[in-house]
Amino acid sequence: MLNTPPDVCIRKARTTDRSAVIDMVKATEFFRPVEIEIACEVFDDAAADKPGNTYQSYVAEVGGKVAGWVAFGPTPCTLGTFDVYWIAVDPALQRHHIGSKLLAFAETQIQRQTGRLIVIETSGSERYLPTRRFYERNGYTLAAEVKEFYAPGDDKWIFTKKLAG
Repeated sequence: MLNTPPDVCIRKARTTDRSAVIDMVKATEFFRPVEIEIACEVFDDAAADKPGNTYQSYVAEVGGKVAGWVAFGPTPCTLGTFDVYWIAVDPALQRHHIGSKLLAFAETQIQRQTGRLIVIETSGSERYLPTRRFYERNGYTLAAEVKEFYAPGDDKWIFTKKLAG
């Protein structure tokens, strides 16, 4: 029997998705408590759609349940540069290309907003090797490395992708 990828529906995140998204972010076990607090702030700001907010937040649904989340927005003081701030997939559904579908969706949305460059930051620790490989498989290139940025021995890796246009 083949392990077929599930049908994925990507839609704008709603305030009612908050607990599912945050539970999923926690379940990945990749983020420290302070990072989870920031994820909550980004989610809340995007879902509230307040004037002046630049965060954009989308969820991937599988079978009517939240299976992934991506948040991105324009980088202040740039022309056409966007940051992908968060991307997370339910650990039980990883390796089904949900993360790649969310990232491709974000890229399309960014391009529609005259985005030309995407920047993603992640940890350089060994634990994040699968994350870094994920970005590389999706066409991102390592642009910079900041030694000991997050903590002693935990570098920041900055990936970028130029969009056609």
